[in-house]
Amino acid sequence: MELPRVLEQLWGVEGPARPGPKPTFQLSDIGAAAVELADSGGLAAVSMSKLASALGFTTMSLYRYVDSKDDLYTVMIEYAFGEAPPLTGSDWRSRMTVWAEAFRDGLRRHPWILQVPINEPPLSPNQLSWMESALQAFHDTPLTADEKLSAMLLVNIYIRGAVQLTLYQFTKSPEEAAAADRRYGERLQFLATDERFPVIAATMRRPDEMGADFGTDGFADGGLETVLDGIQARIDKK
Repeated sequence: MELPRVLEQLWGVEGPARPGPKPTFQLSDIGAAAVELADSGGLAAVSMSKLASALGFTTMSLYRYVDSKDDLYTVMIEYAFGEAPPLTGSDWRSRMTVWAEAFRDGLRRHPWILQVPINEPPLSPNQLSWMESALQAFHDTPLTADEKLSAMLLVNIYIRGAVQLTLYQFTKSPEEAAAADRRYGERLQFLATDERFPVIAATMRRPDEMGADFGTDGFADGGLETVLDGIQARIDKK
């Protein structure tokens, strides 16, 4: 099986030897340094030159480890997320909740992950461990293999979207986040008039019906419950 060189390294598969001196660093060293740069300054702060400088060698020598920026992103995500957590719970719903919350927490710790282009499905060891874990959560359900995969993707996409929408809550100070919430609410009330957006206007007049603030765990968890309800409805039809 022909694999990209970055996957050969991550999986410990021996590919063709490259000419030149023996590599000084492990791919994990490069991943850790790149993740640190991204955590500090966002994905835009990660460049081959900055990464090489952080590791103490030349930019050209970095290409002995990764062939492209996309390969570097693969390494970064692999080491940012780590292995999937063990799933606890007596039923699929509680197991998927644990999985979803761990995935959410990983994105919050490393929000730059949401900026990484997705060019192909995951194939690195840790990323496949997350896929395996999610699919295992449905082991005692009557869902088919395709349905389990679709259910896993549904939860994955929801969590990514919810974190993307509420990320400001976790990248700003509590005071800044609260001010942003107030500013949004004031502007929404001003712009969403009864004449043009009557349902939004009516909802804004009943904040008690809106539940938790937009960026809080309550909002995200409420949405997750709706997603899981949908999966349960599919199971109930089997």
